[in-house]
Amino acid sequence: MLEIIINPLRAEKKPWEMFFVGMVYASLSLILVKWFFGGDIVLKKYAGMIVVTFSTMFTLPFMYRLIVKEEKEDENVEGLVAVWKAHWDAIESFIWLFVGFLVAFSFWFIILGDPILFNAQIEKYCEINSPALIQECIKSYMGIIEPQKDITGNVTKVGFLLSIVENNLYVLIFTLIFSLIFGAGAIFVLSWNASVMSSAMVLFAQKKIIEIPSAFLRYSIHGLPEMIAYFIAALAGGMFGVGVIRHGIKSKRLIQVIENVLLLLIIAIIIIFIAGIIEVYITPMFF
Repeated sequence: MLEIIINPLRAEKKPWEMFFVGMVYASLSLILVKWFFGGDIVLKKYAGMIVVTFSTMFTLPFMYRLIVKEEKEDENVEGLVAVWKAHWDAIESFIWLFVGFLVAFSFWFIILGDPILFNAQIEKYCEINSPALIQECIKSYMGIIEPQKDITGNVTKVGFLLSIVENNLYVLIFTLIFSLIFGAGAIFVLSWNASVMSSAMVLFAQKKIIEIPSAFLRYSIHGLPEMIAYFIAALAGGMFGVGVIRHGIKSKRLIQVIENVLLLLIIAIIIIFIAGIIEVYITPMFF
């Protein structure tokens, strides 16, 4: 029922409306998991991943229809600038959807006060920020032991540029592969990243709503460019898959689609490098 409400044509004309769609989808995912699985001894261990799965299920129909629409438009454009202009409206819709996820996940994390709903995300956060003290970090944020002040923050210079770019390129490739295999399947990667980023924001803000804007700024300076790169990869992979289905592998139109897909991937890789530079050299200047 929900997917009927959202039309890609309308979303591209008013991409900001996807912000509210993202909030609704993320909120429903959390409420459903809390309601149906919160009391289940086994399933609540996987609550964080179930939340992401629900968000993905809600978003898939919209993303699939949007990819089909973008592939049709792609047949009539050539060149880097033209390709970027043709697909920017779709990318903008994804950005607003992602921000809606972020706001809703962060809000409910604080309001519900249940770290179990974000257990996988907290573990990922600890793996990135406290690799040497990962178990202590997880127990601290899950409320099992008293919080330790030295757990948050990047203890070592793991933010080294090549390391960050390598990790982000890995996620980019993973997103592309997911999109190629499942068409719109890359939304799972995007939902996961939104939930991890929102968890990091809440932990950075020490679970205080008033501190969330500062936390959002801290992570969005480099986080949003990274997400844009992933959106582009997801769009490129989906367009290629739809192009093969619609035209076959010997069609001249497919060659045009492939050229434009490669241009999109070049743009995504450039953005990944820019985001890495921002994370290493600019973000630490302010936070």
